Amino acid sequence: MGKHNKNHNQPNHSKPDTVRMRLDKWLWAARFYRTRTLAKEAIESGRVHYAGSRVKTSKEISVGDELSIRQGSATAMTEKTVIVEGLTAQRGNATAAQVLYSETEESQKRRAYHTEQRKLANLARPDYKPNKKERRDLQRFKNKQS
Repeated sequence: MGKHNKNHNQPNHSKPDTVRMRLDKWLWAARFYRTRTLAKEAIESGRVHYAGSRVKTSKEISVGDELSIRQGSATAMTEKTVIVEGLTAQRGNATAAQVLYSETEESQKRRAYHTEQRKLANLARPDYKPNKKERRDLQRFKNKQS
């Protein structure tokens, strides 16, 4: 009895020298999202771009590809442009995940600028909430002005 490969007539589309991986799985392994479901939802909602355009969840990426990833809430949205440095199917700790990508220098400068702008916007707020007496005084002052 010989061994039979039931897929022996199927063409092999994968190139052995190019290792590729699904985008949602890589985002999860690189710790951009806590679960693969969250990574899938981010891709489908257009928060992850490959080469400047939206992609599907099953998009296969390889080392050297450039991704734009938006994370955070609407008020504190951050966008990172990263270059894929490594591929792995296993999710490791944060230090292992940082080896999988490198953020571009332009992206780092842009994020630092936006962080600084958010800090400056918060300086306009008072340090504490006025108490009842101070609120009444403010209201009296506003009423005198009108």
